[in-house]
Amino acid sequence: MTGRVRARKSLGQHWLTDGTALRRIAEAGTPAPGDTILEIGAGTGLLTELLARHGERVVAVEVDERLAGRLGGKYSGSDVVSVVNADVLAVEPEELLARGGGRLPYVVVGNLPYFIGTAIVRRFLEARAPPKWLVVTLQAEVAESMAAVAGRMTALGVMTQILATVRIVLRLPPSAFTPAPKVRSAVVRLDVRDLAEVEVDDREAFFALVRAGFAAPRKKLRNSLAVGLAIGATEAEGVLTLASVDGERRPAELELMEWRSLYFACRSSQQSVVGDQRSGRGRRARG
Repeated sequence: MTGRVRARKSLGQHWLTDGTALRRIAEAGTPAPGDTILEIGAGTGLLTELLARHGERVVAVEVDERLAGRLGGKYSGSDVVSVVNADVLAVEPEELLARGGGRLPYVVVGNLPYFIGTAIVRRFLEARAPPKWLVVTLQAEVAESMAAVAGRMTALGVMTQILATVRIVLRLPPSAFTPAPKVRSAVVRLDVRDLAEVEVDDREAFFALVRAGFAAPRKKLRNSLAVGLAIGATEAEGVLTLASVDGERRPAELELMEWRSLYFACRSSQQSVVGDQRSGRGRRARG
């Protein structure tokens, strides 16, 4: 099927064709009995076929009407696979499941377009009904950023890990795809957290604080935070002291829970700083 369909650059189509990689992804995404597999970007159906052997119900979502039509024809009589032609960024996960005859709980598996991979991951992690886990292919740099550890932490890593534990399952060369992309790829597994352990009272405000903290990542944290929040260094130091975080450290050195402590310290000492930053209007310290 791959050889008979021309990839659309506008949709970022690079189909994974390496058999060993496909099998490893299918195995990593195998759900518990009764769980639905929601496949994102079913493409030519190579992974779909393997997922059908590992799950009781597979809802294969494909935005390209050409490919969705072909897959729908192939699986028209299947009791396991149903095909949904939809944009995952425009349709809620519960509706995607309903359209394909799936149900909660569910897991997500897929080869994601590089240019919207992060947006898709975030959509599912923040959904009203998130999956139990995601096993997805992303650009390698994005995957590594999501899975970063303290010392090499990134803003994306903090914002992802507050919602899920992340590990890289597999690294893929361009030759594993048709057509071959110009970048390296990696498969990541994101297990959705029990938010009781890490929940913050306003996720968008937390994300705004993290972005502010990484505004000048090579600077010491007190200076980077001051730049990001548009406040004075003294005020930034006060927040850091309240959170028991050393302002001499770099943003990349902080652990996840230190960012959470920093967020609550900021909320406690100066709530408007985080709220204004979320709207793009940081306030300056009063002199």
